[in-house]
Amino acid sequence: MSTDPLVVFTPSGKRGNFPVGTPILTAARKLGVDLDSVCGGRGICSKCQITPSYGEFSKHGVTVQDGALSEWNSVEQRYQDKRGLIEGRRLGCQATVQGDIVIDVPPESQVHKQVVRKRAEARDIVMNPSTKLYYVEVQEPDMHDPTGDLERLRIALNEQWQLENVHADLHILQKMQPILRKGGWKVTCAVHLGDDENAPRIMHIWPGYYEGTVYGLAVDLGSTTIAAHLCDLQTGDVVASSGVMNPQIRFGEDLMSRVSYSMMNAGGAAEMTAAVREGMNALFTQVSTEAEIDKVLIVDAVFVCNPVMHHLFLGIDPFELGQAPFALTTSDSLRLRADDLDLNIHPSARIYILPCI
Repeated sequence: MSTDPLVVFTPSGKRGNFPVGTPILTAARKLGVDLDSVCGGRGICSKCQITPSYGEFSKHGVTVQDGALSEWNSVEQRYQDKRGLIEGRRLGCQATVQGDIVIDVPPESQVHKQVVRKRAEARDIVMNPSTKLYYVEVQEPDMHDPTGDLERLRIALNEQWQLENVHADLHILQKMQPILRKGGWKVTCAVHLGDDENAPRIMHIWPGYYEGTVYGLAVDLGSTTIAAHLCDLQTGDVVASSGVMNPQIRFGEDLMSRVSYSMMNAGGAAEMTAAVREGMNALFTQVSTEAEIDKVLIVDAVFVCNPVMHHLFLGIDPFELGQAPFALTTSDSLRLRADDLDLNIHPSARIYILPCI
């Protein structure tokens, strides 16, 4: 039996023992792992970026200690200074094996990148989005009427569109006055219509008549893949669809492996939460680029996920899901904001998470 350190690659699952000092890129090539490189290992192209994982991995039968890879070197620092590396990433041509290690190869470092698609079914539906656009003409202020600009905007929305008790987030107050004046007291507002528990709320404001639209996302967060469909909230058209591999795969291919990783590693749940949100944001950038829109125009999103992914996405430790009676923190639907979940769409975008069943 070899005494050389064990190197495990995810998501491929390929593994092998390599002498101390072996570059990760070399180990990948010998195992046939799909890790890109075009500069001959000189640390120039950055195609071989990898993410090392630390802690106990019962699925792989390995515990990864600090120091399992060589220390950050001058070549990596040079690249970091010039172009920047995502936190936690290393260059596979520079990092060398020092102990047992689990290495994740992110999608952008794979030569044969996986294409993940979950088709959106087109159905005839009655459009009734929770966020709509409203054009209003606002009464100008004068010395005889001391009310604020927001109050007069609320009056206009009520009188012209019968929207009552409309609220506004702080970011609207911070930019509202110059927009009102630029538009000659005519503006277009994106208003989330609220529900039985929440009042209508202004989410975005444009000077004059805004001829564009706003968008919503339908997201399927699975244990293996994440799929997103970008929808025009005025027409109902699906304007872009895409998917990525769930980056949590490096912590375990199945759900119970991830629960086990959380139970056996302090901070493991937080690691997996950060990983899935990072993957989610990369996917949102991908679909908005495909549709050629600004992500700030995404003002609504609906998520469906299984109980373990539900907890990890929300930043809830799934410990109780790993033992009887498998109690959920909550099985009800949730209404949140994008900035609650560190999502890179409109910060006030309304997030609806479907109930767990």
